[in-house]
Amino acid sequence: MPQMRKRGKFIFGKSLIRDGGTIQFPEQAIREYDIASEGKIYLVTGSKITGGFCVTRKGLLASSKLGHILNDNPQLRDFDSKEGAFIKYKGRGYTWVKINNEGKISLSDDTMQYLKLKKNMKLLSIRSSDIAFTMGAYGPLLEESFKHDNEIKVY
Repeated sequence: MPQMRKRGKFIFGKSLIRDGGTIQFPEQAIREYDIASEGKIYLVTGSKITGGFCVTRKGLLASSKLGHILNDNPQLRDFDSKEGAFIKYKGRGYTWVKINNEGKISLSDDTMQYLKLKKNMKLLSIRSSDIAFTMGAYGPLLEESFKHDNEIKVY
């Protein structure tokens, strides 16, 4: 499901939040961002419109114009903070979690609560930039996706 409308955002698919806060990322997002290659990823709180979280990895973030986030937060950069515990920085929350080789993560109850996520929610996987993709929890893009449910693969 590349786009829901002309010039719209690229959609990788949807991910169902399963037991234990387990989330499987869509195959194309895993490949495009090589997201499982480092064994750990960063989650960044999503926008007010889309909610959810953005997903990136150290190799992408550190070498980008947003690399200062890691320089200013060495506990995040070095994975010294508790897994899933958010660090506030310039209006957003940042954390890290482990990811397996298949692109699957498990969020703790505290992490789920912080992100306002619940079991059985479907998150819309959206291409955001060259360094991150978004797992949107609500908003107009998710609502638009309901019209295309038969075309969007759920992971």
